[in-house]
Amino acid sequence: MSIETREARQPWILLSPALAAVALLLFVPLMFIVVYSFWLRTATGADQVGFYLDNWNEALTDPFYRDILISTLRIAAITTIVCAIMGYPSAYFIARSRGNKAILLLLLMLPFWISYIIRTMSWINILGVSGAFNSLLLSLGIISEPIQMLYNEATVILGLVHFLLPFMILNIYVSLDGIDTNLEDAANSLGATKWEAFLQVTLPLSLPGLAAGGLLCFVLGAGTYITPLVLGGPRDAMFANLVFEAIITQLNWPLGSALSLMLLAVLGALVMIYNRYLGMAQLMKGLG
Repeated sequence: MSIETREARQPWILLSPALAAVALLLFVPLMFIVVYSFWLRTATGADQVGFYLDNWNEALTDPFYRDILISTLRIAAITTIVCAIMGYPSAYFIARSRGNKAILLLLLMLPFWISYIIRTMSWINILGVSGAFNSLLLSLGIISEPIQMLYNEATVILGLVHFLLPFMILNIYVSLDGIDTNLEDAANSLGATKWEAFLQVTLPLSLPGLAAGGLLCFVLGAGTYITPLVLGGPRDAMFANLVFEAIITQLNWPLGSALSLMLLAVLGALVMIYNRYLGMAQLMKGLG
């Protein structure tokens, strides 16, 4: 074997453990889901092996699934917009702070040290009928009886913002931290105000980070099922809850597989559009 051949194979040899792990943990299970989606759930509760389009026909034509999917995308979009509005000022403050940047980043990372489920359920103790907020309002005499604040779409969005806001801040921070502050000083020296320098220099240069954070928040928000399960009501189910209900509760793996692939296709198309126009490099920076 020549030296050139060995050098050409060396990267693939080094990557082989990682590629094998990705294949076994991602692609093989995905192939099983694809196969399951074409099986048929019989009236006796057994799965009939074969190639049937019944699950796909139900998932694509039933207005119930279509409406839930549209509602899921709408909630994810609202959550992403709220995270962007709240996250940009926070990221800007961290990026432009001096001396205490490490402490601020540590505080930003602290929520990741606590389980997402525990953080979500903590809102029950805050907004519940016997929660801290109702107790405060009652003690101040503002209300005479507790207010039902939970189990609606607003609390689902609140829980998602609580979960996803750090991801948005981190992506925007990475983008802002890479901008040379001398560019703003140069704009000011040319007669631009600080606000004009921000709008014409800083904001356009930070848009890739904002877009990366938006993509991450949207995909994670659209794919979650814990938050609507804990904080939402019967009418606030998201598409992932339908997958959970089909597979775990009804044990209908074929239909659940078709629904999960349907959601994967929608979110995958969004990721492909993002990669086509913006690329995944900025997103990798934020995750790193």
